[in-house]
Amino acid sequence: MDRKVRYLCYLHFFIAIGALFGGMAGMLSPYEPLGIPNELLEGSPFSSYFIPSLILFAIIGLGHTFSGLTALKNSKHQGYISSVFSWALMIWIVVQCIIIETVDFLHVLYFILGLIGAVLGFLILAERRQFPANLFLKS
Repeated sequence: MDRKVRYLCYLHFFIAIGALFGGMAGMLSPYEPLGIPNELLEGSPFSSYFIPSLILFAIIGLGHTFSGLTALKNSKHQGYISSVFSWALMIWIVVQCIIIETVDFLHVLYFILGLIGAVLGFLILAERRQFPANLFLKS
């Protein structure tokens, strides 16, 4: 397995574990998951953490699990899959920071991990000469 794909595999499973557990905690205890006060949601479209936790679990957690599994199989579509779910993580973090109006260490860390995943996904696309990376490469 190529080193980039192996790193992506580790990265996706690391993100998936956090998102699956965090999402599950928020769905099981939607008003104060892991001690996070419900007041952070004031002014947001959510009255509890259930819907954001469901999105975290399904899109970020299951998405990164899927990405990790496809990395294990070295799928020919790995660059696309990794890029999509890495960008989803970065968008998730930005939207979360806007909604709760704060940024902390974990937001920065997971945004950087998403960025690393997106860059590695793009490098795989470039290495395999797949769209859109092939547009930036000289023939």
